[in-house]
Amino acid sequence: MAIETQLESAQAPGGGDPGTTPKERNFWLSPGIHTAAIGAIVGYIFGHWLGNFIGSQYQQVGSSDDNDFAIVLGFSFLVIGWLIGLGVFDDLARQMLGRPIRSADHRANVVGMAKYFRYTLDHKVVGLQYLVGMLIYFFTGGLLAIAIRTELLSPSYHVMSPTTYLEVVGEHGTMMMMMMTSVILGPFGNYLVPLMIGSKRVAFPRLEALSFWLTPCAFLILLSSFLLGGFPTGWTGYAPLSIQAGEGMDSYAVAFGLMGISIILAGFNIVVTIICYRAPGMRWSRLPMFVWAMLTTGFLLVLAAPVLVGGMYMIITDRTAQTAFFVDQLGGSSYLYEDLFWFFGHPEVYILALPGFGIVCELLPVFTRKPLFGYKIAAAGMFGVAILSFFVWQHHLFDSGMDPDMRPLFMLTTELISIPTGFIFLVAMGTFWQAKIRLTTPMLFAIGFFINFLIGGISGVFLSDVPADTTAHGSFFVMAHFHYTIMGGLIFAFFGGIYYWLPKVMGITMNQRLGKIHFWTMFIAFNSTFAPLFAVGLLGQPRRVWEYAAGLQTLNDWVSISAFCLGGSMCIFIFNFVMSTVIWRKRAPQNPWNARGLEWQVSSPPPVNNFANIPVVLSGPYEYGDPDALPVADLHPPAGVIGGALVSAGSTGTEA
Repeated sequence: MAIETQLESAQAPGGGDPGTTPKERNFWLSPGIHTAAIGAIVGYIFGHWLGNFIGSQYQQVGSSDDNDFAIVLGFSFLVIGWLIGLGVFDDLARQMLGRPIRSADHRANVVGMAKYFRYTLDHKVVGLQYLVGMLIYFFTGGLLAIAIRTELLSPSYHVMSPTTYLEVVGEHGTMMMMMMTSVILGPFGNYLVPLMIGSKRVAFPRLEALSFWLTPCAFLILLSSFLLGGFPTGWTGYAPLSIQAGEGMDSYAVAFGLMGISIILAGFNIVVTIICYRAPGMRWSRLPMFVWAMLTTGFLLVLAAPVLVGGMYMIITDRTAQTAFFVDQLGGSSYLYEDLFWFFGHPEVYILALPGFGIVCELLPVFTRKPLFGYKIAAAGMFGVAILSFFVWQHHLFDSGMDPDMRPLFMLTTELISIPTGFIFLVAMGTFWQAKIRLTTPMLFAIGFFINFLIGGISGVFLSDVPADTTAHGSFFVMAHFHYTIMGGLIFAFFGGIYYWLPKVMGITMNQRLGKIHFWTMFIAFNSTFAPLFAVGLLGQPRRVWEYAAGLQTLNDWVSISAFCLGGSMCIFIFNFVMSTVIWRKRAPQNPWNARGLEWQVSSPPPVNNFANIPVVLSGPYEYGDPDALPVADLHPPAGVIGGALVSAGSTGTEA
C-alpha cells in the first residue's frame, strides 16, 4: 500500500514541490468558470472557422450547407478553450517553464463558494461539484421525459412533430445513460472513498478534477444538438443512420466520446486510490461494501469505456474524413458498431447498478444494527457481475441478424449473470432477517431499491430468453424493465445516499419528514408509471413511435399522469434540499446514525486533509451488536506505529 507518512507530502495531493504559497488573487482575476466560458467561446469560434477553411477545399462541402468538419473542430477547440480557461494546464506550463507548481494547500485556501467554481485538487470539493452537476443533468433528463409523456397523452392529437419527438426521445435517453454514468462514482466515490479507506487524498487529484470538468462540456454539447437539428437514432446511435443523419449527430458523437474519456479518468483514479492508498490495517476483508462497489465499477469503466470512445471516434471520422468503418457499401459494417457499442453498453448497465448495491449494502448494517450477512459473498458477487457483464452484450442483437448458433451461448451467459446478482440480493435479505429495522429516510430508499430491483430482475429473465425476447424486443416492456433496474435501483440508492451522507458532507441534516414524503410519493408514482408499461409493451406498443393504437390510450394516460406525479416528487426533494442546505441549516450531530464507518470518525464536514494523522484501522466497519468489538481505527497512533505497520505489511503481505 502506497501510504504517505510524511505530513508535507500528505498535504500536497498535487505532488511536487509546493514551494511558497502565492498571494491569493481576486476571484475575477483567477482561473474559474467565467474564464473557462470565455475560453470555450473563443475556442469554438476558432475551431469552426478552421473547419470551414479546411472544408472549403472539398467540393462536397462547398456545394452543401452541411459541414460536419467545422462542427466537430468547433466542439474540439471549445473543450480545449474551456480547460485552458479553467487553469487545467497551469501547473504543466509552470513545470515546463521551470517554476514551482502551486500547492494543493494554496488551492484549498480559497474560501466561500468560489472554490466550487474552480479546478481544485480537493477530492471533497470535486465530489460536491459532481453532486450538483449530476442533479442538474438528472433533472434535465427528467424534464425531457415529461415532454415525452405529454406527447403520448393522445394517439392522435400532438404537441410536437414526429421529428421533434424523436429528437426529444434521443436527448432524454442519451442524457440519462451518458451523463448519469458517474451519478454515484462522481459525487460519493470521489468524496467518500479516501475517507473510508483512511487516505488523505486520491491518487491522481488532477485527473479527478479533470474528469468532472469534462462533464459540463459534454452536457452543453449534447444540448446543442437541438440547435443543429437533433439526432434520430435514440441513445444508441446505430449506424448507418448515425452516418446519414444531420449535424446534430456530431453533438451526440462528440459529447458521448467526451463523457467516455471522463469516466475512464474517474475509474482509473478510483481503482488506483483503493489499491494503493489504504491506511495501515485496512485489509481487503475490512473494506466497506461501498468501496468494493467503487472498485468493481472502476474496473468496468477502465476496461469498457475505451471501446465506446473508439466507436464514437469512428462515427466522427465516417462523417468528416470519409472513412468507412460503418458504411456497408464501402466495405464497412453497421454490425461492427452494434458490437462496439454494446460491448460498452451492457457493462454500462452494471456500471450504474453496482454503485447502487454498494450504497444499500452500506446502509443495511447501520439501520438493522447487525453485521452484513455474507460479507465475502457480497464482494465476490460484485466481481462476478463485473466479469460476466463482458460476456452478455450480444443479447441486444438477438433480433438484429446475428448468427443463430450464437444465441444459445449469449442466452446462457445472460441468465448466468443473475447468479452473482442474486448473491448480493440474498446477502441483503439475510441482513434483514430478525433485524430491528430503523425506518429512517435512507433506509426507506434502500428498501425501495430492493423491491424495484427485484421486479426489474424478474422481468429481465424474459428478455434473456430468445423466443420471449422476439416478442418483447423494441417494445415498452423493455423500457419498463430497464427503468425498474436503473431508475428503480440506482436513483433510489442515489437519494438514499444523499439523505445518509449529507450530514457528513455539509454538517447539516435534511428535513426527515419531507424526506419520507419524498420517498413515498416517489415510490408510489414510480411504480404507477412503469408497471403498466409492461402491459403496454406486451400489447404491442413499440418505443420511439409518435402514434399508437387508440385502444392503448387509457393505459398511456395513466402512465403520463403518474409520470407527472413522479416529477412532482422530485420537486419535493429540490425544495427539501435547497431549504435544508441554504435556509434552515439544521446542525447535524457528529455521527447521527451511530455508524461504524471510518468516514464517520472525523468531524463533519471533514477537515481539508481528512485526517490529522494517518489512522491505523483496527477492525471492520460492520461489527454491530458485538460488545467486544474494537474501535474502527486509532486516529492518533503513537509515533512509529505507522512505520511498524508498513514494515509488517511489507514482510507478510496484505492480509485477505
